[in-house]
Amino acid sequence: MTPPDIYCINSAAPDDSEDGEPLISNDTVPPQCCSVRFNLAILMFFGFCVVYGLRVNFSVALVAMVNTTDPKPELNRSRVYDCPLPSVKENTSQTFSQPDGIPQYTWESETQGWLLGAFFFGYLCTQMPGGYLSSHYGGKFFLGVGVLSTAVLTLLTPLAASWGSRWLFALRVLEGFTEGTTFPAMMAMWARWAPPLERSRLLTLSGSGGTFGAFVSLLLTGYICQTLGWPAVFYCCGGAGCLWSVFWFIFVADDPHTHRRISKQERDYITNSIGSQGTGHGWSVPLLAMLLSVPLWAIIITQMCSNWSYYILLTSLPTYMTDILHFDLQSNGFLSALPYVGSLLVSVLSGIVADKLIERQVFTVTTVRKIFTLAGVLPGAAFLMAVNYTGCSHIMTVTFFTLSLTIGGISSAGVFMNQIDIAPRYAGFLLGITNTFGTIPGAVAPIVTGYFTEDHSLTGWKKVFWVATGINAVGAVIFAIFGSGKLQQWAVTEEERAEAKTQRRSSVSA
Repeated sequence: MTPPDIYCINSAAPDDSEDGEPLISNDTVPPQCCSVRFNLAILMFFGFCVVYGLRVNFSVALVAMVNTTDPKPELNRSRVYDCPLPSVKENTSQTFSQPDGIPQYTWESETQGWLLGAFFFGYLCTQMPGGYLSSHYGGKFFLGVGVLSTAVLTLLTPLAASWGSRWLFALRVLEGFTEGTTFPAMMAMWARWAPPLERSRLLTLSGSGGTFGAFVSLLLTGYICQTLGWPAVFYCCGGAGCLWSVFWFIFVADDPHTHRRISKQERDYITNSIGSQGTGHGWSVPLLAMLLSVPLWAIIITQMCSNWSYYILLTSLPTYMTDILHFDLQSNGFLSALPYVGSLLVSVLSGIVADKLIERQVFTVTTVRKIFTLAGVLPGAAFLMAVNYTGCSHIMTVTFFTLSLTIGGISSAGVFMNQIDIAPRYAGFLLGITNTFGTIPGAVAPIVTGYFTEDHSLTGWKKVFWVATGINAVGAVIFAIFGSGKLQQWAVTEEERAEAKTQRRSSVSA
């Protein structure tokens, strides 16, 4: 039971509470620096750095794997380019030489689109099962095994490619299948580890590892491809994933109660502030109530919409840099990585600011989530649309891509952590649900992009960016209207309701 000097933020909402989020009153909060919960966030940061490295490296490596975007060289020579080619013919982006003995393949644009989207077909399948099992048993096993198995499969990429595009497609699907448990497992772990007034900063810090991983992978992949050959990319990333998993299984526990090195002060602070919502949800979940939950559907739709543009940039930006702006492979990797630097910094900063606003009661949790969602999604979409008006200007195009992803990082403290606000006990399972829907754009967007850009023209890419902008705007408006940060009644047990009533009677009699 929660001690009398602490009012758990996850308790059932009192009748007169606007947002259902009473704040914790506790003067003995253990410091975050060097704490177990902070170390967990750092280890998760590097874990998701590996996860996104394993996911993103393929988008740059594919440029080196494919000898040309057109399998018919005689037609390629007569192609008219929208943007002028570099003056030095050897620096054109149409063919990237590889070290001796490194194979290259003649996969057309549609095939490349299917290969880029293949990962997400498998990723869709394990989100909800992973979230459900992680919330019931704990997330350590499912996150660790998800990263390790994906890393091992990544080591097989060169072999699968040598067998043909269909084998490579199947391998990428399987990689997505094994990696699908990672984010739901993360949310399930934070439901047991993150004190409510530290949720934003801990979740954004750990989740921003994905952004850092995308940055590092995009930055180094081009260089590795040119110097060592594209197979080395997959060997390096796969090896890093295997190494990280060793540290994960040694130093991490499912919850504060089972951690061997946590102090009593920190354990009591975490468990008391989270309360009974930090326990597993058992085998039964209120599926019908979830299905009818408007705030949950607001998260689902908004994440689907905002992920559309994110996945386009994540998977197709290197292709745009090659086909339209004609950057060489090494420059391609660097410029494709550049937008993720700002996104990383803004994401972490937004988490700190969001927690401060909630802690000081400047805004309710609902208002904070909506502000950060709108501030990240709408301007990010506007800058993506602005790319349509830059023409062949390298500087303006890279600038707008960078601003789009940088400002988009603000939404990390908004809709992307809202599951743990509305139902902490079911947070892992809810993330599995929202991520399942949110992954659909990852599977569909690269394929749609491939068809839009079949002729490798600016006109085709303008269609891609216009569609992404419109979809983003729709999602932001929906969350602004229907989103909520209030603990939902279907997430509160009968015991918690009874306890809340007892606390209210005690406060009234006092």
